[in-house]
Amino acid sequence: MKRCPSCHRTYTDLSLNFCLEDGTPLVNDVPTASDPNATVRYPSARDTSEPPPTEIYRPDSPLISKAPPPPGPPTVPPAQWSPIPSRVPPKKSNAIWWILGGLAAVAVIGIGVVVMIIALASMSTTTNDNNSNTNGRVTNSNTNTNTNTNTSANTNENSNTNTGNARASLTDDFSQQKWGVANSAYGRTWYADDEYHMTSKAKFYVVMYAPSDAYNTENATVKVTARSVDGTVPSAGFGLMVHCAQSKEKQLEDYALLIYPGTEPAYEVIMHKAGNQTTLVSKTPSDAIRSGTTPNQLEIRIKGTELAFYVNGQYLTSITDEQNYKKGRAGFYTSDTTEVAFDDLEIDR
Repeated sequence: MKRCPSCHRTYTDLSLNFCLEDGTPLVNDVPTASDPNATVRYPSARDTSEPPPTEIYRPDSPLISKAPPPPGPPTVPPAQWSPIPSRVPPKKSNAIWWILGGLAAVAVIGIGVVVMIIALASMSTTTNDNNSNTNGRVTNSNTNTNTNTNTSANTNENSNTNTGNARASLTDDFSQQKWGVANSAYGRTWYADDEYHMTSKAKFYVVMYAPSDAYNTENATVKVTARSVDGTVPSAGFGLMVHCAQSKEKQLEDYALLIYPGTEPAYEVIMHKAGNQTTLVSKTPSDAIRSGTTPNQLEIRIKGTELAFYVNGQYLTSITDEQNYKKGRAGFYTSDTTEVAFDDLEIDR
């Protein structure tokens, strides 16, 4: 008989040399009488007090590298040139003609300079006369210009005021694929039946941020319908996120309203800061939350630094944005293997 010194499994097949459980080399085991008082060692329990690790689904862009240029025709080095050793016959001197030509050129240049000086003096006199006449009309021109400028400024100010009062809203019924879809060891996100579905690995949670800044939640009322597909409740809940952004270190930063639609419905408010999850409002029972597979409308109303949380139109609680996240996108959160579905996202600013 052989025994694994690591996990203490025994094997009767003498041809085995390694443990089938952990790969440790086996040793020959000498049978001994069983001791009822012997201590049996069990592995220590896992620490579940900390929130499960986080996985963000953001499909990576493909890496694009520039292809090398196609090979051209082989380069043929130019033939080397070498002078032929021959004697060049001496030329007759033409120095006298160069001297006469230089004197003529100097004379022409001198005449040109004199003509230019006379022309510039004449132009300067004409310009001064024109400036004198023009200055007499400058005062009226400046007066008209200032008047027109003030009128235009008032018109632009009113136009900007009207634009600032305009309200922009966004709706997403998930009939078109805009959010990221992915499948990894930590969970899965996908579209089905005009809903956005999410599920996570057991003891983990997954987060998905909105695909663009069009989903910005600053000073907005954000609503979404969420449901458990099979009626089970994730251990860490699921729900709606606002002010979602990543830190410079690519860590989660956001606020979230999570619900637990079980036999005793409850809600919780959490925050992510530098990737760490903190509970702001502990798990609290609420009759406003519908149990089972019935959809619940989650709502977060944001005014400045105040965030108010609602479920199915009923007020739950409020918090203050002490982290000054303010600008960020909407997002979704779920945990464990429970499949959840989100639908009819509304952002009203």
